[in-house]
This record gives sequence, structure tokens and C-alpha cells, in this order.
Amino acid sequence: MTALRASIVVPSRGGATRLPHLIDALRAQTETSWEAIVVIDGDIDGSAAVVDLAGEDLPVRTVILPENQGRSAALNAGFDMADGDVLIRCDDDLCPAPGFVAAHVARHTGNPCGVVGLYRNEFPPTPYARAYGQQRDEQFRREAYAAPESRRWRYWAGNVSVTRETFDRVGAYDTAFRTYGWEDVDWGYRLQAAGVPVVLAPELETVHQVAATTTEIRVRRAFYAGAARRVFETKHGVGALGAAMPPRGVWGRLVERTAARQGLADLHVRAQRADRALDRMPRWAAEKRVAWLVEAAGLSGQRRPDEVGTDV
Repeated sequence: MTALRASIVVPSRGGATRLPHLIDALRAQTETSWEAIVVIDGDIDGSAAVVDLAGEDLPVRTVILPENQGRSAALNAGFDMADGDVLIRCDDDLCPAPGFVAAHVARHTGNPCGVVGLYRNEFPPTPYARAYGQQRDEQFRREAYAAPESRRWRYWAGNVSVTRETFDRVGAYDTAFRTYGWEDVDWGYRLQAAGVPVVLAPELETVHQVAATTTEIRVRRAFYAGAARRVFETKHGVGALGAAMPPRGVWGRLVERTAARQGLADLHVRAQRADRALDRMPRWAAEKRVAWLVEAAGLSGQRRPDEVGTDV
């Protein structure tokens, strides 16, 4: 039996409306030697039926976890089942181009490496997107491509690949990252520590149906990511992320004071108010208002990890 060139592992929770777009994109792939394993982290919306239907004409199968166990557990379950030589992680809200699988496979014809394709976020026309989301997305990609090789592991996320040999060398995703965020950064850090270089592949930029469409959602995710960052720093040490820059100037004091005084519930209220006001504000002021809340939420999450739930 000829070995599969690639296995695509898709962690999903509540993805019944997102998965059809991904499945349509997989149906158009130019590479033919692949399989997709969709790991449903507790089926709350009939996602399994969506995948089962696709499995009638595509090499797509499901692994169903009986209850929500978190993204790390879902990823590990999928990679355990994978048979391909190249293992691709693909989030369920991506819309890969026809050459997606072929491009990932092509990047692994030489020495071992970890491959990162950045997201190209698509935003609905919300006040948040106009004030903050679109310009920050473009800024993120510029900074990523300019990052030195020693820092590229920070961009390990939901459009990445390694060979099976490299995955086994680095090991499973850490289930201590139970909620939103940083399980991927942790894995990228361990990949770099194992001496495997991380490369950013411009040809693998992939359309992403972004979930953070409002300030309220973005603030919540920043808070949860802050709590997960604390798990990372406890595990690897604060120095793993480089020297921390203390808050600077009036802006730094504002962010620090807000984070010190306000938890997730208070920040949610502020974010809701911001969403109602952004389109009535000058663009520069609207951008600053969102940035203030996002930065404060990340710092507040580091200080209040107990406020983070598990079902995310």
C-alpha cells in the first residue's frame, strides 16, 4: 500500500456551519494523496453528520470526543490516528486554496522543518473591523515576515505542518493548555528547542473566517489568551518569551491600571460600549480605544486565570 503524502488534522467544536466551507476547499485540492481527520471536541451541533456526509466522496473521517476536552486533546487524538508522511494542522474556519496540501508537502522535501502559513483574515464590515481588526491583521503579517528566524516559532498556529518523524520527536500537544490559546505557541517553542527550524511560507497564506468580529469577542479572547500565557510562562519561564518590556508612559499606566482594577465581566461591559461608539469616533481614537481594551484584557487574564471557564 502506498503511503499517504499528507494527513490534515482539524480540531473542531461547534463547527457545523464552518466545516462545509473547509470541506469544499478540500474537495478542490490538486494533491490527491491525502486524508482529513476531523476531531469533534464534543458534538454540540451535529458536526459529525456534516463530516460523515463529506466522507461519502472524500477521504475524510471523524474522531468524536464524548465531551469537551480542549483543543490540545483534540489535536492529539487526530495526530494519533493520522497515516500521512506530512502532518498538517488546519483549523475548521480556514478556506484553503487548491494548492494548499501540495504546498505543505513540497516544503518537506529537504531537511526537517516546521512550516507556518499565516492567516489572511476576512472580516465582516463591523465597527471593530474598521477601527482595529483589518489594520492590525495587516500589521501582524508584516511583522511576522520580518521576524528573525529565532522568533518564528511564536507564529505556530492553525495552519502549520511537520513530518511524522518530527511530530514524534517533539511530542504531543500539552493538555495543560485547556482553554483558548497558547497550546500552539508552546508546541512551536518545543519545536525550536528541538533544533528544528521554523519557516514562514508566503504561498500558504490562507483565508480565515475570523471569529473575533467585535471588540467584545476580541477582548474575551485576549483575556483567555492572557491566562494561557501564564501557563506557558510557568512551564518554560518568563525568559522564554524574551525580556519583558515594562509599561511605558501614559499609555502603559492606563493599561496597567485598567488590568489591575477590572476582570473579564467589567471589560466585557466596556467592550460592548466601545462597539456601539466606534463608528461615531475619529478613526485614530477608535483604534486606540480598542487597543486599550485588548491590551488590558490580556494583562488582566494573566492576573485572573481563575475567571477563565473550560468550555471554549
